[in-house]
Amino acid sequence: MYIFHTICYTWEKLCPTNFNYSPKMIGRNDLCWCGSNKKWKKCHFPKEAPVGIAEEYYKQYGIILKNPDQIAGIRRSCQLASQILDKTCKMAKEGVTTLELNDYAHKLHLEAGAVPAPLGYGSPPFPKSICTSINEVICHGIPNEVPLASGDIVNIDVTCILDGYFGDCSRMVEIGTVDLEKKRVVDVSYECLMRSIAILKPGLPLSSIGDTIQEYAEAHMCSVVTQYVGHGVGIRFHEPPQVFHNKNLSKIILAPGMTFTIEPMINAGRKEAVVDPTDHWVARTIDGKPSAQWEHTLLITETGHEILTTWKR
Repeated sequence: MYIFHTICYTWEKLCPTNFNYSPKMIGRNDLCWCGSNKKWKKCHFPKEAPVGIAEEYYKQYGIILKNPDQIAGIRRSCQLASQILDKTCKMAKEGVTTLELNDYAHKLHLEAGAVPAPLGYGSPPFPKSICTSINEVICHGIPNEVPLASGDIVNIDVTCILDGYFGDCSRMVEIGTVDLEKKRVVDVSYECLMRSIAILKPGLPLSSIGDTIQEYAEAHMCSVVTQYVGHGVGIRFHEPPQVFHNKNLSKIILAPGMTFTIEPMINAGRKEAVVDPTDHWVARTIDGKPSAQWEHTLLITETGHEILTTWKR
């Protein structure tokens, strides 16, 4: 589930946004930034997360580098969220309402001994257990009694709490035959996600995620929503860091034990979102063009990354 990046964290000053900035990536064999004349991998490269690094990341960025027990709990929650998401997506067909999808997903949470994280979250409290965002709705769509129709695209977003740990993921579903514009934005958003995941490893600047996503989206005549971001997750629903899906100035370096979502919201038209003034949740594209988004929860490991959410397209 997405967060509105301008209000969520007081530590935003640590990762200011500049949409025209593209940092130079530091390689393992480059000289360390500290001036020691040693290779980075032999000096300040964050190969592991000993107590000192964990304390440093929490103090400087508010980032919790998870320990093995926490990772195991987050992994279980992510696996359950993925199972609920897959089952709910299979139910999404022409004539089915998003309220029916919500009630089914809620039932699956309870049967597994889990809690749907979105229900009652925020201010005003989110009224349902999942988000269902159709066509021009970018995010935070509220399930209702309107049936899905052939030609719709819908994002289904599931976040569950299992044994106190959070797992967060979402997928797109095409209902019947969709037009070429909708198909393009669904495919581009998926490719943006998977390309940004493929580069993840310790030592990578967090900002590289946004570089990868924006470059691919714009090359395929789409725009990247900048009002909402990915986020740390696992111990809490929303934790530092903010994960920008566009080019930015974040100085954070990925380290083992970080868990966060990547969830690029990609529009076929303009990037701006307009929030519904009545419910204060539903965000729509400013021009009515379709939007699409896929989401995984990721773990940075000692040697690369692990996709904790196990859904498959």
